[in-house]
Amino acid sequence: MFELDHDLAQDIVDRAMAILPCNVNVMDSQGLILGSGEPERINTRHEGAQLVLANGRNVELDQEAARCLKGVQPGVNLPLMLDDRLMGVLGLTGDPQQVRVYAELVRMTAEMLLAQRHLQADQQWRKQRCDDLLALLLGGTGDASRLLDEARQLGLKPQLPRIPCLFELASGPDAEALAGWLMSRYPDSWCVSPARHSLLWCRPAGVALEVSRLVERIERHGWAVERSAMGTAAQGLEQLRRGYRRVRDLLAYGREVVPQERLLSLQRYRLPALLWRHRNDEALDELLEPLLRIQARDSSGQLLATLRAWCAHDGQSQACAEALGIHRNSLRYRLERIAELGEVDPMRLEGMLSLYLGLQLLPIR
Repeated sequence: MFELDHDLAQDIVDRAMAILPCNVNVMDSQGLILGSGEPERINTRHEGAQLVLANGRNVELDQEAARCLKGVQPGVNLPLMLDDRLMGVLGLTGDPQQVRVYAELVRMTAEMLLAQRHLQADQQWRKQRCDDLLALLLGGTGDASRLLDEARQLGLKPQLPRIPCLFELASGPDAEALAGWLMSRYPDSWCVSPARHSLLWCRPAGVALEVSRLVERIERHGWAVERSAMGTAAQGLEQLRRGYRRVRDLLAYGREVVPQERLLSLQRYRLPALLWRHRNDEALDELLEPLLRIQARDSSGQLLATLRAWCAHDGQSQACAEALGIHRNSLRYRLERIAELGEVDPMRLEGMLSLYLGLQLLPIR
């Protein structure tokens, strides 16, 4: 629950005393002085404020009345209200006849500051709660149905289809700042920052977007995007959670295997990302063994480059040879050499498939 604190109370005092010829005190809902132009009175009890709190109305004290109360000087004391709730007391020291004219104006200003600070605190709480809620939703922890209900109450629109995109930042402002920038331009986005230089952005699927142009805009605003991984549209929370895991795998795959690629798409790298997720499975070692044998005898990298081109052109000899700028006979010689070293024939469908899958896990040098 929002309460007056020392900082806000002293801010009210400082603003008022910048233009008033009298001392100002601000007390909390227990009558304790939180802010004052007389620092020695801070954290002392003000019995005049307690009278205001007890009766809910203005209390004016002259010299004689003030002498009867502890910690009180002559002046005017007024209740500070926020949404019909008594938050504390404002006190102006001096002859009530002279300071009364200032009191209502100062109270109006103080209550405006209270309302403004309350709004800021509420916005901060909502943002923090939304951030925490999205982290729980996307991280797969907590009661999903309860979290979805709360997400609806906070206006997060969990029913919208979304596309996950994971950014890895090299430098510049942190990921939290990028999240604010994206959400201000793409309403109903979800953003979660797993680390200072990592941001998961789940944008509404109906928004047309060219990722390369977006990255250019992001970099013009000061962020350096190391690489990004774009997923596919998810229709619900479970699909979005799976999508998050896949773009995370895709980003890790890109970092280790194709580091020269900055913009990774799950549509383009779906199979490699799937294999990368299971890269520590012993069965996948069998796919890499032929390639490692070839690599050990291929100091120039010519054979592996030929194999990549062969797979990229679906085993079409003429197209592959033209892409490499060599004669078809030279291509055949290289493929035979690959078959000899790797003990797998790339000119047979089974062999080409096996070698293709292995290439997806072999870093490009």
